[in-house]
Amino acid sequence: MHPDSFTSNYKTYKLVFYEGFHRIEVAIAREKQIKAGSRKTKNELITSFNPSWRDLYEDVQLW
Repeated sequence: MHPDSFTSNYKTYKLVFYEGFHRIEVAIAREKQIKAGSRKTKNELITSFNPSWRDLYEDVQLW
């Protein structure tokens, strides 16, 4: 892991949520929408997608 990376700086080690998009503009708009939400809203979004907060990294590797 690179010492200046986002994951290193913020101690993030699990992928618990993702969404796929066909257009970068739509993805960026969605990212901004999620970032503008409260922590409670983000937690609810994750829980609705991944109730056990399981690490989804291995699932993404299969793409």
